[in-house]
Amino acid sequence: MSDNKNIPTTRNEPHADHFPTPPFPHQKQPFPGLAGKMTPRPDHGETSYKGSGRLAGKKALITGGDSGIGRAVAIAFAREGADVAINYLPAEEEDAREVIELIRAAGRNAVAIPGDIRDEAFCQKLVKQAAQELEGLDLLVNNAGRQQYCESIKDLTTEAFDATFKTNVYAMFWITKAALDYLPRGASIINTSSVQAYLPSEILLDYAQTKAAIVAFTKSLAKQLGPKGIRVNAVAPGPYWTVLQCCGGQPQEKIEKFGESAPLGRPGQPAEIAGMYVTLASGESSFTSGQVWCSDGGTGTL
Repeated sequence: MSDNKNIPTTRNEPHADHFPTPPFPHQKQPFPGLAGKMTPRPDHGETSYKGSGRLAGKKALITGGDSGIGRAVAIAFAREGADVAINYLPAEEEDAREVIELIRAAGRNAVAIPGDIRDEAFCQKLVKQAAQELEGLDLLVNNAGRQQYCESIKDLTTEAFDATFKTNVYAMFWITKAALDYLPRGASIINTSSVQAYLPSEILLDYAQTKAAIVAFTKSLAKQLGPKGIRVNAVAPGPYWTVLQCCGGQPQEKIEKFGESAPLGRPGQPAEIAGMYVTLASGESSFTSGQVWCSDGGTGTL
């Protein structure tokens, strides 16, 4: 048998061996962190993603659009022809400015709306402003998330538990509820869950619960909104190399080996999952709703 490195691959097309593998350098940032300060810097598709008009004329709101998976989705949506509004925390402005420039470079309208989605009034304002400045709303991606590891339930404070649920679950509820005033028939809602919903880590007790709640929310809402012609789906990433991990999402000893247990031997890069969101958002998936699509490097969680 020939060595797998000699297997032909499509010319100029990224494949499993094109991306960084552990060990990674020791690195820690204060929450919420910046992708621009990570080593290696995550690949969000800045130079690689090529669009083909699959979302031409669509209007999208993406939470957590400054970095990680949200950033990759924002870039992909813009290059597929969508106008994009992104939400992020004010502390993430440096990353967000880069995304806005990339959206505009794709020839699309870009809207930046900083603010804390743990506040219901802000969530309502966010949706209204996005719809007004984009002149409509067709796609909603509830992606922003909070992940802070904690070794023991005895050390998990009510304040931290509440912050995780407010960010990951309450905000999704508030934003989706407000968006229904604008989403037409044919619209698509995509929520970011996680493999943690199915295989929870012992140190992510609160985070894993929220990701399981997102799965139930997605499946229930899909049934509710189906008669209105609005599709609701979720994506469940496995280990992905994002700033969420190195600003308290994982202990430093796990950061250095992050993703090595996946059959592909590394974490995914945000650019590698953006296509799932594009497909779920596009008319190609017009009969797909209430589904959870997983990308975990070969573990086969779902």
